[in-house]
Amino acid sequence: MQAMVYTKYGPPEVFQLKEVPDPIPKDNQILIKIAATSVSSGDWKLRKAEPFIIRLFFGMIRPRKTILGYVLVGKVIAMGKKVSLFKQGDEVWGTTGMSMGAYAHYKCLPEKAVVTKKPSNMTHEQAAAIPFGGNTALYYLRKANIKSAHKVLIYGASGAVGTAAVQLAKYFGANVTAVCSTTNIAMVSSLGADKVIDYTKEDFSKTAERYDIIFDTVGKTNFNGCINLLNKNGYLLLTAPRFLDMLKGIWVSLGNDKKVVSGVMNETADDLLFLKNLIEQNKMKAVIDRCYPLEQLADAHRYVEQGHKKGNVVITLKQTHEIKP
Repeated sequence: MQAMVYTKYGPPEVFQLKEVPDPIPKDNQILIKIAATSVSSGDWKLRKAEPFIIRLFFGMIRPRKTILGYVLVGKVIAMGKKVSLFKQGDEVWGTTGMSMGAYAHYKCLPEKAVVTKKPSNMTHEQAAAIPFGGNTALYYLRKANIKSAHKVLIYGASGAVGTAAVQLAKYFGANVTAVCSTTNIAMVSSLGADKVIDYTKEDFSKTAERYDIIFDTVGKTNFNGCINLLNKNGYLLLTAPRFLDMLKGIWVSLGNDKKVVSGVMNETADDLLFLKNLIEQNKMKAVIDRCYPLEQLADAHRYVEQGHKKGNVVITLKQTHEIKP
C-alpha cells in the first residue's frame, strides 16, 4: 500500500509517498480501508517534534512512528477471527491513538479501539472533521462539569477544537461567548455562539464579565487574567498549555476554589457514539476549511501550521491498491 512516510523531524517536505507493507489484522483487529483523515495542530507539532518533549515519547533522534495521522474514516474490509463488534463493509470512523498511521491507505485497529460506525448523514470528508476536535472538546467540557446556564468563554473558537466546543457547549445549555478574529465572526455565530468577541479589536480579559468556564483551545490566553475572570468554582481549560501555566494550574487547583484542567485527554468509543448521535440528530455539524489529496499532505501541513485555518483541514485518499480480504 501507499503511505506518507517521514523518517526525520522537520518541515512539511520530510513527507514522502512510499510503498509500505500491507497491514494484516490480528485476531482482535479490523482492517480499515481509509477514505479520509485530517491534519490538526497536533499533527504538525509531531512532525516537527515541537515542543522538544515530544521526542521523549516518539523518538529522540528520529521518529519511531514513521506514518502519522490520528483520525480515520473508511470501510472495514477484513477482520480477525475473534472480532464480533464489526462486519465486513461497515463504514467506520475513529482515532488511532499513539499508534498513529492514518496517512496511509489501510490501517489495522483493535475492535475495541476508539472506533465506531460513522454517522449515517455525513460524507467521509465531513466525518473526518469531527473526531479530533469533537473528542477533545467533549473531554474538557465534561471535566468542567458543564451545566445548563453556565457562562462559557471559548478562546480560539474558529479552530478544530473551538468549533466543536461552541456546538457542544450550546448542546449542554450553556451561554457561550466565543473569541475569534474578524473574518471568522459569521462562521462562529452560525454555530450558535450567543456572543462573539473579535480579539483583534477587544481584549476579553478587560471586560467586567465573569465566567463559569474559560476554555482556551489554542494556548494563547493570559493565565492570570483568565483566573481572575472565573466565578467561584469556575474552571480554566487548557488544551495547549505552556509549561509554566501547567505548574500554575496545579498550584491554583490545590489552594483555590477555582480549578485548572490541562494535560492529555482520554477518549473512548462511547464518546464517538455520543457525537454520532448528536450529528444524526442534526445538533452538530462539521466545519471544513480545505480538503487536500494525500499526495498534497505537505501543503496541508504547511497551511495548518500557519495557524489560521477555520475548523478542520481534511485529507482524502484515492485507492491505488486493493487488499483482497
